[in-house]
Amino acid sequence: MNKVRLEIIGLSYSESSTGAYVLVLGDKNSQRRLPIVIGNAEAQAIAVGIERQPNSRPLTHDLLLKFANTFHVSILEVVINRFRDGVFYAMLVCQQGDDIVMVDARPSDAIALAVRIGCEIYAYETVMDEAGIIMDDMEDEETASDAETYINKVEGQPDLDLLTVGELEDLLQEAIDNEDYQKAALIRDEINGRK
Repeated sequence: MNKVRLEIIGLSYSESSTGAYVLVLGDKNSQRRLPIVIGNAEAQAIAVGIERQPNSRPLTHDLLLKFANTFHVSILEVVINRFRDGVFYAMLVCQQGDDIVMVDARPSDAIALAVRIGCEIYAYETVMDEAGIIMDDMEDEETASDAETYINKVEGQPDLDLLTVGELEDLLQEAIDNEDYQKAALIRDEINGRK
């Protein structure tokens, strides 16, 4: 099957699903996007992996990698291989010696591992055809503001740059009350950028 190479475009709190986040993956060679709804713990695991935050004790994904390294198992790549009834499925392509083994995983867990080791993330073309969407209006997809704009379109949230400072301050307080500090930081940056 043909695979599409993906990158993480954004990660944001989902306003429509309580306690959920939207992970947006993008095709590196086109404007196709793959939005995946994930849980709070999984979003935190991915964010910690991206930011390479040190922890006093290993988190679950760090422990799994330590375990794999101890037993000489390498994770070569992550592949999102199915989309069925609104649910994404993934696999880890692993190598131990000369053996290549496929291990089933949730996409969020697989991606949390991928960001820690720097392996590639792929989706089968069939998954992109079924669940992917095309974004025409993104010019510089590397910026956080573009990722936030995309997530806003996915979730039906207002674009931050269209809100007044008063509306932003209300939204900031709501994000803090909900302990959504990632969203609060984005709103704070928008407010500070206007001063």
